[in-house]
Amino acid sequence: YLMICTTSNLNFTNIDLTKKLAEKKLKQHIAENVYPGRGIVLGRNEENSWIVIYWIMGRSSNSRNRIFKHENGILRTEAADPSLLEDPSLIIYNVMRDVDERIVVTNGSHTDTICDGLAQDESFYTSLHSEIHEPDAPNYTTRISGIIEPSDSSLTLSRIIKSDFSAEQSAHFYYRYNEIPPGYGYCVTTYMGDGNPLPAFEGDPLLLTLEGDAEQIANSYWQKLNPDNRISLFVRELKKSGEDRLKIINRF
Repeated sequence: YLMICTTSNLNFTNIDLTKKLAEKKLKQHIAENVYPGRGIVLGRNEENSWIVIYWIMGRSSNSRNRIFKHENGILRTEAADPSLLEDPSLIIYNVMRDVDERIVVTNGSHTDTICDGLAQDESFYTSLHSEIHEPDAPNYTTRISGIIEPSDSSLTLSRIIKSDFSAEQSAHFYYRYNEIPPGYGYCVTTYMGDGNPLPAFEGDPLLLTLEGDAEQIANSYWQKLNPDNRISLFVRELKKSGEDRLKIINRF
């Protein structure tokens, strides 16, 4: 395994330029991209509330046959029509769970892996050591994940991609950010765009804008996702007062 950890604090010297660049990335990678795949955005809105965004997209009938459902504090994927479900192994999973005050979100079964590790006093990093990219040749889809830790005002994003040397091994990338300024979030997606095979997301997480409350952000990002391929999206907003809001949009 290759592990790269990046710690970063935002220190804006030109807030107008930073906002323009974040808006440009949102337009290029999300609004004008036919297929960024699944995506996670973690950050703060302009009211300084924590924001969690996750969406799924799909090209096959099996991938498209999904909805988000929130029950007993866990957000998960379910089949929109159970009679049409083919292979559930990589498409049905717990998406978001809480461990104490920490919020965990991923694009697969490693949601539970991380939460189980945290419950046993493991770190976010060590709980992912045994995880590899998805075994869906020829795409070898990236496993993405994120955690918000309000106690130290930090968030961490992770990408687990196929190794350059072997389809049996993975490279692990971690990105930790402290003291996120209001109105911004960091994003990772599974793909750079459409293709056969699908090109894996490359580089550091993207700095994007987060404007409005949970419902406004959900509607804004949903409208930007390609209408032919978007399936479901949710936004969670955790206010400093402790108020917790969740907005879910399901296509089916």
